[in-house]
Amino acid sequence: MRSKIAFLKQEEMPNQWYNIQADLPNPVQPYLHPGTGKPTVPDDWTPLFPMNLIEQEFSTERFLDIPEEVLEKLLIWRPTPLIRAYGLEKYLNTPAKIYYKNEAVSPAGSHKPNTAVAQVYYNKVAGVERITTETGAGQWGSALSFACSLFDMPLKVYMVKVSFEQKPYRKLLMNSWGAECVASPSPDTNFGRQVLAENPDTPGSLGIAISEAAEDAVTSKVKTKYSLGSVLNHVMMHQTVIGLETQKQMKMFGDYPDVVIGCVGGGSNFAGLSFPFIRDKIYGKEVSIIGVEPTACPTMTRAPFLYDFGDSAATTPLVPMYTLGHTFIPAPLHAGGLRYHGLAPLVSQLIKDELIEARAYDQLKTYEAGLIFARNEGIVCAPETNHAIAVAIDEALKAKEEGREKTILFNLSGHGLLDLSGYDAYMSGKLTDYSLPQEDIDKNLEALSAYPKPK
Repeated sequence: MRSKIAFLKQEEMPNQWYNIQADLPNPVQPYLHPGTGKPTVPDDWTPLFPMNLIEQEFSTERFLDIPEEVLEKLLIWRPTPLIRAYGLEKYLNTPAKIYYKNEAVSPAGSHKPNTAVAQVYYNKVAGVERITTETGAGQWGSALSFACSLFDMPLKVYMVKVSFEQKPYRKLLMNSWGAECVASPSPDTNFGRQVLAENPDTPGSLGIAISEAAEDAVTSKVKTKYSLGSVLNHVMMHQTVIGLETQKQMKMFGDYPDVVIGCVGGGSNFAGLSFPFIRDKIYGKEVSIIGVEPTACPTMTRAPFLYDFGDSAATTPLVPMYTLGHTFIPAPLHAGGLRYHGLAPLVSQLIKDELIEARAYDQLKTYEAGLIFARNEGIVCAPETNHAIAVAIDEALKAKEEGREKTILFNLSGHGLLDLSGYDAYMSGKLTDYSLPQEDIDKNLEALSAYPKPK
């Protein structure tokens, strides 16, 4: 019976990933070597990643087969449900139809295992003995810990200090799956010790945590590689199981979205849902694609498009992206997964090509939206997801004002059951809104003036 059920589930799932690089109106500009300033070649990436993932990073093939070993693990929770939010529609008294793709049903509670399982598999078959990574709010660290447990792979996670302190149960979840988790900056790496010496009270940042995880990977005495949960092309591609699955399910509903919405930090959950629909848009389909971020970390809405490092220690290749500068230290808002200084090159290019609309919302508005959703649909969502809910509510109310039907789709990227301290702070009146001052942006960007400029 189990094998029959698995077969039926797999029929609903895609067996290939979609690579949007095959359909971009303008190709993503090349990564640049930090030493030579020339475009990187696959061998430049081998200190951090196995070659099988590097080949995916550079691929322009439209569809890549998902290995059977990966599909087998994805079947633990996929396909994920596409749900119409009847309760929310009724509460808003809107003519709009609101759908959400519920990625919170994965064992780790978010969309992140879609790429975590794939990355650990490719590392395992490449003979890697250990993996390092960073995590912001803890969703990526939890997902990779889960995936590593499936393939018996040791893992060390560097978790941004402010989230490490705000979300202690994330660390325990990672430990439960056998991973080691430390607060970043940590005394375990040269760069971590340097940061702590300069600022012992720093809240940390994803850029710092990336630097620590990368340093650990390249200096470890055992064969260790680094794994990233967002930003890079192969990560975006692995996540497209979300959008491809959703397109099949929308056909079952006899519907197609007018608006597709996702919250954006580095860009992975947004890309996962939206890229298959953006392909439709490239080829003439009428659909609006909206990405939303916090006003405290306005990468899409206020940052320039530049070459910048992906990490704070300036050791990665230079990446073409919208960036607040790799020295950026974000305010300690509770949507920790949206606090990265840069934006995925693929998502950045799509914004440049005006295929995506970018918005920024304040923290209080998103928590208000999250509570409205919880009290009408029953799911307490991650603070990151609340940004997408806020946009969905605004679009539904706009449809009400205009007196017309509209089909709205958003990605419920994760649940908030390990983020309840943020809800407590909001409901007790302790949270405040924060918009990043322009002078802080300008200061962080000063160091980038000497770098090559993208076209």
